[in-house]
Amino acid sequence: MSKTNKLSDSELYRRLLLLARPYWLHIAGFFLLSILATPIALLGPLPLKIVIDSAIGDHPLPGFLGWLLPDMIVDSKTAVLVFASIFAVLLVLLQQLQNLSSSLLRSYTGERLVLGFRALLFRHVQRLSLAFHDKQGTADSIYRINWDTNAIKYIAIDGVIPFVTSCVTFVAMLYVTMRLNRELVVVALTVSPFLFLAARAYRRGLRAQSREVKILESSALSVVQEVLTVLRVVKSFAQENREQDRFVRRSREGMRARLRMALTEGRLSLLTGLTTALGSAAVLFIGARNVQAGSLTVGELLIVISYISQLYSPLKTLSRKVTSMQSHLASAERAFALLDQQPEVVERPDARPITRARGNVEFRDVYFTYDGEHEVLHNISFNIPAGARVGIAGRTGSGKTTLMSLLARFYDPTSGQISLDRADLRNYRIADLRNQFAIVLQEPVLFSTSIAENIAYARPSASEEEIVEAAKAANVHEFIMGLPGGYDTLVGERGMRLSGGERQRIALARAFLKDAPILILDEPTSSVDMKTETTIIEAMERLMHGRTTFMIAHRLTTLKTCDLLLVIEGGRLVVARSDVSAAISDAIMVGGFERAIAEEVNV
Repeated sequence: MSKTNKLSDSELYRRLLLLARPYWLHIAGFFLLSILATPIALLGPLPLKIVIDSAIGDHPLPGFLGWLLPDMIVDSKTAVLVFASIFAVLLVLLQQLQNLSSSLLRSYTGERLVLGFRALLFRHVQRLSLAFHDKQGTADSIYRINWDTNAIKYIAIDGVIPFVTSCVTFVAMLYVTMRLNRELVVVALTVSPFLFLAARAYRRGLRAQSREVKILESSALSVVQEVLTVLRVVKSFAQENREQDRFVRRSREGMRARLRMALTEGRLSLLTGLTTALGSAAVLFIGARNVQAGSLTVGELLIVISYISQLYSPLKTLSRKVTSMQSHLASAERAFALLDQQPEVVERPDARPITRARGNVEFRDVYFTYDGEHEVLHNISFNIPAGARVGIAGRTGSGKTTLMSLLARFYDPTSGQISLDRADLRNYRIADLRNQFAIVLQEPVLFSTSIAENIAYARPSASEEEIVEAAKAANVHEFIMGLPGGYDTLVGERGMRLSGGERQRIALARAFLKDAPILILDEPTSSVDMKTETTIIEAMERLMHGRTTFMIAHRLTTLKTCDLLLVIEGGRLVVARSDVSAAISDAIMVGGFERAIAEEVNV
């Protein structure tokens, strides 16, 4: 798994808010609607005070109402009661409207923020080098893109704004209650330092626990992703129960971590609740003594207690946000750690464009290692003229596919140089360079869409006629027309509704449509029957015409028509000759092939 950078809270907030900057008007609107909740909350206990002190008791209405309302209401207890009831309903209506509008704006803004963050991360992940994905795997990146990106919504919308509004509400409540009864407010506030100290004490532990939870959840997801990808293998060995046990074991570890985290949060919540309960009890005791002494009315005591309970509410929110934010900050750390990964294959600032290459390829003293320790290719040098057909042979693991991956610049050589048309590959723009290659793999890759869209993946702007012509060239048109949906037939995930030979021919049609000057065929007939192989070879003959072609094959009969044969053994080029028969004989002499394999070729 990739290393997670431990960024400071301020750095995380800064980077998240920079990402949220395009939506600052939406965030500002949500903030203003959230602030509106403060005056509504301040007015909430007022109807109760009016009823108790003015409709039931004989105290005058609060000053501003006495000045605002007409005498006919002020002088009638029934009218005061009716007014208090209507006022209470209007406050509830206003509160619900505020809640509805802020909830809608919150949801819209939050979803847009998450979508933007996910798109940014997904775009970046696609541009990371294959070396990163080879080491990292896919499940952890999927988890970070799909789940950790939610942190921007929780922090920018559900974290920062509630934190600020709670501060505003606290100050407003503090001001109002201090005007009502300074003594009771001081008593209530004596517990606030304990709340902040408790939140601070638990903060670091919660962040560490959140990191552990996410790593374990990602690990469980990797089991699901891996098993569903190779489900045929799992079923063929009847290992469903074993894989279920593996998933449950990983999930159980995550469950235990979540329970430990919930226990920590529960302890803090219990501590917060007990602390505020002590403060409320002290206020109630002292307030009741003041009522008994006649220095405070019952209505005033009720409104002070109501305000103090609301004074504790933002304090609880502030304490809760400080702790709950740790999980979201841990997610943000993970997302930014992925975003901070640098691709190993980078485009130079002065890289030049290329429209269509002639196809001359040269390897000069090329060395390559995946991990910096174990050498995969050693001192590879050869020169291929434009339009030549090159066969590449060697045992499994000898470095054949790695050689072609370097040519397409999926990786850069550790040392040495690879040239296309006498210019270093690193001098070209990456997208332009890769447009010069059409690649047909041993295991053809199709997407879970229609046959037409899979063929057009090589050139999305292609017309229907061009798609059909490519299919005909690949000897797959008749098969497609025999399907109920024709070219609109869905192939299923990874094309699994089709046979291997059918998928391979569709992959060839895609290569025909791309019409690239350089063709890479990596074991295109190794997993099909002889009849299908004949059909595919016939299509490949047409595809190779006029193109520089690199063909990797185990069945050496496939390479008989090549102009040059390269034999790779142990990462070294042991044979490079234009006479295929002589090349095989040389390979036998240096121990590159067993004689039984060589007999496949008519020498």
